Formats: sequence, structure tokens, C-alpha cells
Amino acid sequence: MHGALVTGVFICLAMVAVAQDAPLRVPSNAVAGQAASIATTGSGSATFYLRGPSISLKRDVELGQNIDLSAKELQTSGDYVAILCAGSCSSARFFVAPGKPATLTFLVHPSRAPVGLNDGINGVALTFDQFHNLVLAPATVQFELTAKGSTPTSRNVQTHDGIAWFRTSSGKSAGALQISASLNDVVARRVVQQVASDPCNLRIKGQRTAKGILVETEPVRDCSGNPVPDGTIVTFTAKDGHEVSFVDAPVKQDIARATMVAKGSVVVSAASGVATGNELRLGGQE
Repeated sequence: MHGALVTGVFICLAMVAVAQDAPLRVPSNAVAGQAASIATTGSGSATFYLRGPSISLKRDVELGQNIDLSAKELQTSGDYVAILCAGSCSSARFFVAPGKPATLTFLVHPSRAPVGLNDGINGVALTFDQFHNLVLAPATVQFELTAKGSTPTSRNVQTHDGIAWFRTSSGKSAGALQISASLNDVVARRVVQQVASDPCNLRIKGQRTAKGILVETEPVRDCSGNPVPDGTIVTFTAKDGHEVSFVDAPVKQDIARATMVAKGSVVVSAASGVATGNELRLGGQE
């Protein structure tokens, strides 16, 4: 049934090229989700076809009377073709514009960002009307960023083809960064977790025990003073003459610990990422 209707529409489009005597006046300011009408002239019966982005219909009409189109039939914005056939066919095109912004699709990347990352957070907002049509008319979206202990900052960005976006650097303190996008009464919110960056300025200490050398870091922080997350790996290296041994230890409650086996005089160091620590020199066992 639907395939036959579509075929009929294209046949009528072909007939339009031959005869375009049946006049019809299409709406000039149609809006998605709002009823509209098409005016016709003359008298007698005719067949009306409508083809749009998400609709294809056929209807018997009377010339000289308006052809009413319901709000549901015009929910999708875009180009429409109206075809009227009464012996010969004529057609007219009209555009249905999106309605007012009703929803925002708001995307933020990444969900976790290390502190102090230059231009490391990006957000984009897309404006849609209540029928999910992208609103192309320019509108101003306000982005607001709020972090604990900091003054909220905001910026207004005008949409281009329905899209507004921003880029910003992460803050200096770990914690949740609240980000909102608003347009009139429409608000969408997202959260970016700001986490400590790479370790910075490692400091270690150690002593000999009955089992070997117990070595541990001082509380591991990034360069902004934020504690690095548990599980961050610190690699301890022990050089005993020509012998070199390594132990990888995770940070737990700010500190990484490891026990290393070495009998003679030993030099112990630590590294995590690009950060290195002080060297610790311990004498041999007596």
C-alpha cells in the first residue's frame, strides 16, 4: 500500500512537467508541529499528494477549498512537496521550520580529566524542538562551570546550525567539576571528575629489616599538591654493585611501600611516570 502511494507520488511529479494549470498556494511560514493549510482555486474533484521528510500521503479533495494539514502531519522540519492533480498536475514546494528550542543534547568529554590540563575539557550542546528537529536559528547557550572552592564561571555561546561548543582547561584541585548548559528554561547538566595529575617530586625513605630493605615514599602528590589516586604505580630500583632489582608497588592511602632484598651497600631510587625521587644509600648487612 505504502509502495503504491510512493509510486503514485513520483508519477505525479513527472506529470507536473507536462501541465501545471491547477494553482495551489502553500504556506510561507510553516512551523513544525503547527497546523497549516494549502489554498486551491477552481471547482471539481482532485487528488492531493504530500511528500515530506517523514510523510507521504494521498487525499481526495475539492478544488476551491483549503487543504488542511494537521500538526501531526507537519511534525518534521524540512522541505515538502505538495501536488494537486485534476486532469493535469501542478506542484509547489514549501519549507517547514523547526519550532522553538525545547531540549538540549549536551555532551562533555572526557568524564575524567587530570588537573592542570590545558584545553583538556570540551563540551557541545545541540538545540532541538519538542519533535526532535535540530533548531537551526541562532540562539545563545550559556555554559556554566562550578568547582568546589572556586567561583563559578560562565560564558555565552551563540549556536551555529544548531550547535554551540566550548573548550576549557581543568582546574588545579581534584574533585567534581559541575558543568551546565542552559537555553531559556532548558537546562542540561554534566559532571567531569578532575583527578590528580602525574606524581611530582617523589621523596623516599627506608631502613634495613630482618627481611631486607623496607622502602616507602612520602605522601605522593602531583605538582599542584593533590594526592594521586590509589593504585598509581611507583617503581623502586635497588642497585647493589652490579646487581639491579626492581619492585613495582601501588600507592595505598597516599604512600607506596616495598621490601627489597640486598645484602651489600645499596642505592635505592623511585620513579613514577616521568617523576623521579631522591636516591637513598644504605650500608650492607653486618
